[in-house]
Amino acid sequence: MASENAIGRKRSTGHVFMVLIATGCGLAGALGAVVFRFMIRFVQAIAFEGSDGVIAMLEEGILAEAQDPLSVARELSMGSRLLIPAIGGLLVGPIVYFFAREAKGHGVPEVMAAVALRGGVIRKRVVAVKAIASAISIGSGGSVGREGPIVQIGSALGSTIGQLFKVPASELRTIVGCGAAAGVAATFNAPIAGALFAAEVIVGNFAVAQLSPIVISSVVATVVSRFFLGNHPAFAVPSYDLVGPFELIPYVVIGAIAGFVALAFMFSLYATEDAFDRIRIPDYLKPAVGGLLVGAIGCALPNVFGVGYSTISGALSSEIPLMTLGFLILAKIAATSITIGSGGSGGIFAPSLFLGAVTGGFLGTIVHQWFPESTATSGAYALVTMGAVVAAGTHAPITAIIMIFELTQTIDIIPPLMAACVVSTLVTTFLHRDSIYTMKLRRRGIDLYEEEDSNVLRGLFVHDIINRDPAVIDIDANLPTVVERTLDSDRTEFFVQDNQGNLVGVIHLRQLTRMLAEQDVLETIVIAGDLIEPSLTTLTENEDLNVAIQLFSNSTAEEIAVVDERDASKLVGSVHKRDVIHAYNREILRRDLAGTVSSNVIVASKGQQVDLGGGYVLQEILPPVHFFGHSIRELDIAATTGVHVVLHRRRVPEAGEPAVRVPSASDVIHEGDRLVVAGTRQAVESLDAI
Repeated sequence: MASENAIGRKRSTGHVFMVLIATGCGLAGALGAVVFRFMIRFVQAIAFEGSDGVIAMLEEGILAEAQDPLSVARELSMGSRLLIPAIGGLLVGPIVYFFAREAKGHGVPEVMAAVALRGGVIRKRVVAVKAIASAISIGSGGSVGREGPIVQIGSALGSTIGQLFKVPASELRTIVGCGAAAGVAATFNAPIAGALFAAEVIVGNFAVAQLSPIVISSVVATVVSRFFLGNHPAFAVPSYDLVGPFELIPYVVIGAIAGFVALAFMFSLYATEDAFDRIRIPDYLKPAVGGLLVGAIGCALPNVFGVGYSTISGALSSEIPLMTLGFLILAKIAATSITIGSGGSGGIFAPSLFLGAVTGGFLGTIVHQWFPESTATSGAYALVTMGAVVAAGTHAPITAIIMIFELTQTIDIIPPLMAACVVSTLVTTFLHRDSIYTMKLRRRGIDLYEEEDSNVLRGLFVHDIINRDPAVIDIDANLPTVVERTLDSDRTEFFVQDNQGNLVGVIHLRQLTRMLAEQDVLETIVIAGDLIEPSLTTLTENEDLNVAIQLFSNSTAEEIAVVDERDASKLVGSVHKRDVIHAYNREILRRDLAGTVSSNVIVASKGQQVDLGGGYVLQEILPPVHFFGHSIRELDIAATTGVHVVLHRRRVPEAGEPAVRVPSASDVIHEGDRLVVAGTRQAVESLDAI
């Protein structure tokens, strides 16, 4: 009874602790969102508005609202439109490259990877680097949104708080979700959507234990942000309603088209990233090139600059001409792909909303022209398609539906919004497995949804343990030769080949033992061919060890022949039962160690050290820049730095190679790779600080 009371008190204390932590995350996330918006406004004032804009912004103070630079950009010269994003990229590149490379891009995949693979540990410096880099990218006209950075900033704040209290990995993941929810809720004034986004996308779990703290954090962040920024929807939307049952048909069709637009955006984004990877200039200069290209697009269509909220509002109010909407679809895909693909920092949520609004406005205008009496104006379609593109791109339809409702506080359009979001998500998931977030991770060799097979041997193959030098006897060998061969070997199975080198059978040692007593009589009349086992069991190199162990279980053999897949008569090696058992034991040990290491190092690695005793630690780090393009042998890492590379996590694994492997001396380190290193605390920290 006493023990039950103790458990109850401990559980109650744990709940109270998580409530307090969630409250702290909500407060930190909201303040982070408010400060980040101020930073964007400050950079925008410097970049687009000059001294008058800076003075006006400083007078407004922390409550300054970051607006789209569209109206100001229209008054600028072509040269200014071209150079301002390029200068912003020139500043962002070195900041991200030299201080925190995980701040590159849209941020959400990095948070998902931290939750799934590193137990929620995010480096503390990410808060500052992501905020500065994204504020410069957005404020100087980069075609990105502020929501992705806010998610990463809020998540990093949550991770920092959790690490400060040394919470276990299971709780740290939830706390990171609290930070993400706080950031989204504070940015959009959307507490429900913030909580759902964190649970559906970041944590991937709607269990009460995870959802409750996330909801608390989201609510706290919303209350705090409303205190500073006011309580009003992000977009002012005219009153729209479903005109009639017939109108559901065009909404569903447009939902399907939204799915294709989301796919085009996803593939364009990563194709552009690949294109910039092939450009042979330093990575920290590539955002400047991207900014120059975005500026060129902005010369013709300045709507692509920044988060694009004024253009979204124009589409929702049916104020943008049809042809302009059509061009903006292509221009925004290109501008956002270039900004992020070149190495800029910012989110893809606002661009997805932008694409949805202009796509819906374009298609809605056509539908309304064809059926003016039975359909709403284009603004209603822009509103619905906003949600459909977001749902399709993120594979999170629930979050998208609630998000659009909270952004606009318009409930009458919910039925067509739900239909369009579900259809668009079905289209994208049918055609492509990954969301815009998980696609980035899969390109690095990370599959968040891959489940490890519970049958250990199915993941191991014959070629992993094959013996290329099996015991072989010629078919014409006489009995004394066979006996002598067996006495000189520790094998129990001897594979017999004919004069053409073809495998014809196997001789088991137990067969010979029965003949030893009569060896003198039989030595002249018995040859190897007479001792062959009637049935021959074989394997091929690409069969898994689960097949091998079943064959061993159904026979008395200790060793099985491995033959060529194209010619079963050609012996290429053998597999021994003890080697299968050893492989099984090693894999079990590896999984146990991986589980332990995952919990303490790889799952909780970035910035987190594991004390090995005696002053030695284990930690995952990003390799220094001068490591790139060189092998471990060339760098002689152990001799020059005093640390040993334990694991090599490759950003882009080579064909047939795992993403995480024990490195060899010939392993070449590339940008984006990660190393798990062991050494003295001072040596590891010195290497990580380079």
